[in-house]
Amino acid sequence: MTEVLTKYQQYAEYKDSGVEWLDVIPMHWVMSKIKYIAPFQVGWTPPTGNDSNFIGENIWANISDLRGKVITDTVKRISDKAAKEASMDITSKGSLLYSFKLSVGSVSFAGCDMYTNEAIASFTSDSLLPLEYLYYVLPKFLIENASTNIYGARILNQELIKNAIILKPTYEEAETIANFLDHETAQIDTLIERQQTLIKLLKEKRQAVISHAVTKGLNPDAIMKDSGVEWLGEVPEHWSVKSYRHASKIYRGKFGHRPRNDPAFYDGEYPFIQTGDVARAGKIITSYSQTLNEKGKSVSQLFPEGTLMMAIAANIGDTAILGFEAYAPDSVIGFKPYTGVGVEFLRYSFLAALPAFEQTSTQSSQANLNIDRVGTVKGAFPSHNEQKEIVIYLDNMLEHYRAIEVKANEQIQLMQERRTAVISAAVTGKIDVRSWEAPDSEAM
Repeated sequence: MTEVLTKYQQYAEYKDSGVEWLDVIPMHWVMSKIKYIAPFQVGWTPPTGNDSNFIGENIWANISDLRGKVITDTVKRISDKAAKEASMDITSKGSLLYSFKLSVGSVSFAGCDMYTNEAIASFTSDSLLPLEYLYYVLPKFLIENASTNIYGARILNQELIKNAIILKPTYEEAETIANFLDHETAQIDTLIERQQTLIKLLKEKRQAVISHAVTKGLNPDAIMKDSGVEWLGEVPEHWSVKSYRHASKIYRGKFGHRPRNDPAFYDGEYPFIQTGDVARAGKIITSYSQTLNEKGKSVSQLFPEGTLMMAIAANIGDTAILGFEAYAPDSVIGFKPYTGVGVEFLRYSFLAALPAFEQTSTQSSQANLNIDRVGTVKGAFPSHNEQKEIVIYLDNMLEHYRAIEVKANEQIQLMQERRTAVISAAVTGKIDVRSWEAPDSEAM
């Protein structure tokens, strides 16, 4: 916020707002309740037990549809009959939609006429302030009026919205603020998008580098042969091709009691690894989120330190090496490589084979893996020394990519903080943008 305040000029005169989080506001700004400035309406949900209510051409917005600044389509539609029976008021094109239940604070403009459910407040063109201004104001001010439920979540209702205080500059000033913020946030969003694109490209590069190394090796002059396996393609002539069940012994996790969340089996001294622990681990599993007691370990499967773990449900195909002795349920399988196969190379081979694993999982009615499906997939294996060279190469390359990704995420975080600070400063009157004009390239 300090950087934002120093970059832009401030108003000549301020007055005490009487509200602690607002502090001072411009002298000529007025504090007013929303009900005196911006009328709104809420929608309705037809009875969900009647499927025919959701067969029709009437666009019907839910909270999940409020993605992006303007929405022109929705996941669900409702019938003419449902809309008529509920006497639902249509939300006209250009209205500002604000979610005030569950995902509080999402805002979008209606890109066409539409209906909404009861969790969305639709602010209409009858507003005394530009809706483009309220687009930035409402997420900032309404959340300050939300109450907190027993789970710590922020919640709003129609009365809280109506009586929420917002700041009212002149209409023209509000228009300028909205235009200024459109320009500033668009620039920031473009920079964020570039960093997100970089991260996506890094992940694609990472997958390509792993796949090439464990299927083609590091020697570009190696004589190749047809592996006879689609995902492998050609592999070095001296490499062996075999199924993973012939490269490693595979163990299935176990938890022989249902329901699995029975508290009588937990909170003991024995680490209990689950799919989420594997997904979060990276290369080595060094922590765990749950433990078993004596009763719990009697119905589970113990895996020794150094076992390569794979999630076969939920986070399908995620792998990590167990850094300690631990138990695991049937949503996880473990691998102990046979002689001549290194556990770290096997992990990289699994990462490259992920598309093949996903293909086997979708051949079943359930999107998961099992020992048989994993075991039948084939990989390519060089000598043990060559495996070590490939592992060292991939470790170094992936660390390089990881460092770039960390910096990209840091930049995204900084830009998101700046975006929030600029909006907050403008809509609370901490900066004066009345003299701001769009660059010539935008004004033309």
